[in-house]
Amino acid sequence: MANNHDEDTEWNDILRAKGIIPQKEGQITEADIIDMIDDAIAKRDDKNYERKTVDELDELLDDDNEEEERVLQEYRQQRLDSIKQQMSEDKFGEIQHIYKTDFVREVSEASKDVWVVVYLYKEYLPICKLMGAHLATVAAKHKSTKFLKIIGDQCIPNYPDHNLPTLLIYGDGDMKTQLVGAAQLGGMNMKPADIEAYLRRVGAIKLPESKSSKSEEVKQSSIRSSAVAALSDDDEYESDDY
Repeated sequence: MANNHDEDTEWNDILRAKGIIPQKEGQITEADIIDMIDDAIAKRDDKNYERKTVDELDELLDDDNEEEERVLQEYRQQRLDSIKQQMSEDKFGEIQHIYKTDFVREVSEASKDVWVVVYLYKEYLPICKLMGAHLATVAAKHKSTKFLKIIGDQCIPNYPDHNLPTLLIYGDGDMKTQLVGAAQLGGMNMKPADIEAYLRRVGAIKLPESKSSKSEEVKQSSIRSSAVAALSDDDEYESDDY
């Protein structure tokens, strides 16, 4: 007896799953759902909501349908929250000169709330001039970290010039580490990136926030898994009805 490929039998389901016989017309498979989800994600990404300013999102609110308006409102709120957070964190941005009498307030006390980098120097030393210029670049880029500078022997009495430049790294109200001299950073060949890498290693500056392709892939995989799980639940409910 010939097998009817249109019948809903366990054997036909196996054959369809392996691609031996075609899917029933109008039947939606898990692969179809994944394709639809991928298409929806691609359409969302094409709109580049995450790259738009608050004003641009406001303009789009007048043109989109109810569902897209909800998405736009979410992105708009996210951008506003991000701006507020950035403004609250970006307190500094330059190297402030201090004196020994300022040390407890500006360093020990301040480091209970933020990371503090203290730069000990002498202006006449070429290596200090180089590090000072590079630190200014790093400070302008990482505005949530407090950068201070103080003349070496004014901070520590009789501190030898051959130990300069020196970096004192403070966090949680205590000194976490120190860097004496610039040899580890490349000496007279050091670049701002060398200082930045060192400060990252010790935790004094944050890693730049970015959405890697891996994290996006994990997020999309999670969406797909949820949708497939929902489909499986629906299938169970339908099976229970018969």
